[in-house]
Amino acid sequence: MIPVKSVGEIGVMREACAIAANVLELLCRAVEVGVNTYDLDQEGKRLIASYGAKSACFQYRAGSRVFPSHTCLSVNDVIVHGIGSLNTVLKQGDIITVDVCVEYKGFIGDNARTIAVGEIPDTTRQLLEATQEALFLGISEARAGNRVGFISNAVESFIRPKGYGIVRDFVGHGVGRSMHEEPQIPNFGPRKSGAKLRAGMTLAIEPMIALGRHQVEILPDGWTARMKDRSLSAHFEHTVLVTNGEPEILTVPTV
Repeated sequence: MIPVKSVGEIGVMREACAIAANVLELLCRAVEVGVNTYDLDQEGKRLIASYGAKSACFQYRAGSRVFPSHTCLSVNDVIVHGIGSLNTVLKQGDIITVDVCVEYKGFIGDNARTIAVGEIPDTTRQLLEATQEALFLGISEARAGNRVGFISNAVESFIRPKGYGIVRDFVGHGVGRSMHEEPQIPNFGPRKSGAKLRAGMTLAIEPMIALGRHQVEILPDGWTARMKDRSLSAHFEHTVLVTNGEPEILTVPTV
């Protein structure tokens, strides 16, 4: 069953998502050459606490594994779940995905953005722009009466002709009281596939796109997902409310 939120629940979701969006915005502003990702993660911890929220990913459990960071900070060929480290120092020309997921009053706000560290080549900039555009094309299909596949196919139809790899191992998902709810939202697939969307559903839509092939590998820490061919990768995410009209992006910063 895909949860449908009440008016009251949606109100709290808006609060949680606004916090997540503000923390993401402020943390992205802290990205610069010479900063290490451990210090960025600690700043994320501080910012989340300043809003009276908690990190939803810190100590998140998957089997026997426990995630050790307060945010996910994924550099260059790391597509998702990068762990803050003193040894990962940002340099000119890097790209970093900043992924912030918070819990506030029992509800989750989830968003991510890939940004440049200084100047980057045109090929890298085009990857970031295409991934962000794919996100908004997917969001535009998050309408009551459509199927999940409308979102998936919108992303794939835009990205596939560009020759980029569409990551398959990680997908978007429902979000609300839990970080991962039904439905799963792949970034590929037939338009008429998947569950039918209803007003009141809240979805984390998140294209993950690589310059090279789509295959990923998990590093020995059990979390960090890197592109197998070491190609650069981008990841953009918003939490979205399905309505009877236009989809509403909940993760919009106000700072």
